[in-house]
Amino acid sequence: MAPAGSSESADLVVIGAGWNGLCAAKTYHQCHPDSKMIILDDQPTIGGVWAEHRLYPGLKTNNMRGNYEFGDFTTEQAGLNVKQGAHILGHEVHQYLKKYAEEFDIVRYFRFNTKVIAAEHLPEGRGWLLSITTGDKTSQIVTRRLVVATGLTSDAFVPHVPGSHAKGAPPIIHVKDFQDRSAELFKTVKSATVLGGTKSAWDVSYAFASTGIPVDWVIRESGHGPVWMSPAFFNKERNILLERLVHTRLISLFSPCIWGSEDGYKWTRRFLHNTKLGRWVVRRYWSYMQGRLVRTNTYDEHEEVGKLKPWVDMFWIAGSLSILNYPTDFFDLVRTGMIKVHIADIGSLRDHEILLSDGKAIPSDALICSTGWRHRPAINFLPKGIDATLGIPHVGPNPDIKATAKADAELLRELPALKTQPLLNPRYKPMAGHKPSESLDEPYRLYRFMVPPAFYIERSIAFAGIVQSISTVYIAQAQALWMAAYFDGYNAPALTKFDGDEKKLVDHITWQTMLHTQYGKWRCPGGYGSRFPDFVYDGLPYMDLLLKDLGLKNKRKASMFQELFSPYLTSDYAEIVDEWRTKATRSSKL
Repeated sequence: MAPAGSSESADLVVIGAGWNGLCAAKTYHQCHPDSKMIILDDQPTIGGVWAEHRLYPGLKTNNMRGNYEFGDFTTEQAGLNVKQGAHILGHEVHQYLKKYAEEFDIVRYFRFNTKVIAAEHLPEGRGWLLSITTGDKTSQIVTRRLVVATGLTSDAFVPHVPGSHAKGAPPIIHVKDFQDRSAELFKTVKSATVLGGTKSAWDVSYAFASTGIPVDWVIRESGHGPVWMSPAFFNKERNILLERLVHTRLISLFSPCIWGSEDGYKWTRRFLHNTKLGRWVVRRYWSYMQGRLVRTNTYDEHEEVGKLKPWVDMFWIAGSLSILNYPTDFFDLVRTGMIKVHIADIGSLRDHEILLSDGKAIPSDALICSTGWRHRPAINFLPKGIDATLGIPHVGPNPDIKATAKADAELLRELPALKTQPLLNPRYKPMAGHKPSESLDEPYRLYRFMVPPAFYIERSIAFAGIVQSISTVYIAQAQALWMAAYFDGYNAPALTKFDGDEKKLVDHITWQTMLHTQYGKWRCPGGYGSRFPDFVYDGLPYMDLLLKDLGLKNKRKASMFQELFSPYLTSDYAEIVDEWRTKATRSSKL
């Protein structure tokens, strides 16, 4: 790096301008309107995943109106005409986030096209020294508090494919860059290849095939297989949306969760997950849900469509659940052969062809990789070796074997259904190009999935958005407020008994962190639970956990019936910042 140029200071720096970064900045600004704040993002526009240059043709959310907006700022308030019963379009999300930033007066804190190269921890709790680049200019920022909100989808992973430099070899394009290349691709490509089984692979396959460009869709036989895809409506006749179903408290009870009792239904959960009869009921529920989806998607009725049937039961997955949000029947494109599915690995590339491990050679003018992301911040944390202390994926030292074994034992004692793990792909292997740190079994180890236990007392750093969940916006709101309170030195009621004994406090937080992060390994082995928090039906209890930490009401419905049967919307949490500010003001006067 070139010698540092100018240097400045800030009270808070937020790295990332997606859902989580924006909400963290907005909430902190509400609580500290006079503080100096800076929001950094290496992209040219606001939005993170929904930044303007990443909005490829046909991109939509899995969500419908009322389910993908912050509780205190609706799409109507943003002046957007989002159609009722329609999936929110990518450009609408981008516009909404711009309006959100304007509404809460945080636009003036943005610095785009600015990359954080390194974050160095300063001694004596003085915060962090950030080394940043903007174009060819290098500078530094010293900040007392740091929120890393780069999430899990900022650093694209592109696999190494033999023959990629051969004459005439199809260009390799990560789905993140599909928008930038789409105009060119739709004009020049006569046959496209898509690699991967995630939702973006479905999107790109549909984008090509629905415009008359045939697709060879390659799902690695040595991979995780295709994701579960569901219609938006679990029951269209009764107007039951899947995204609202998973935010209905009664339904959330059927997921065994180590923090589940935070919802206040401890004895119901004990019956469902700690008795033979209850576990039988839970198994029947999940069998019904999966069977209904298999029948709806006709996986067992057509050989080619059957290739898209997931390899792991629904119970064991989380973020690998997505929505069929296409204007026409996706599976018709498979039945008619516009999309040909190959369960094979890619062997090599050559002149306008891709060789597969099953011996087939498929014609191809472009290889679009829906191959995921490098699941750790693309920031060099200093001093060297601090990654382990920060609780982020790293190379060595080895994890605490005794602590993980103790956590595993408690998890399986509390949630015995998790003892019988699913059979995963025995041929699984990471794609070529993975770094050693990306192959570790050690997941993020963050308290409440935000804070490194070793930094709890110092309160200088937090990670936002290190959760893969259908509850993105819900969680962004709660995490943002929790972090603002944390930076202000607030201790949860459950932690006040440790006041004055820092060692016992940190030991308790470290144990809670180990228990909660180890839970993902057992609950979602078919997803990414062994790497980072990955859940669907555990979103409401997680909200309960964070709100109870803040001493705020977690049951927010008008009656017991509504509490169980009425789905939670983001609007149910619209007042939490005001509630917290009132509580904090009262506390300061005592």
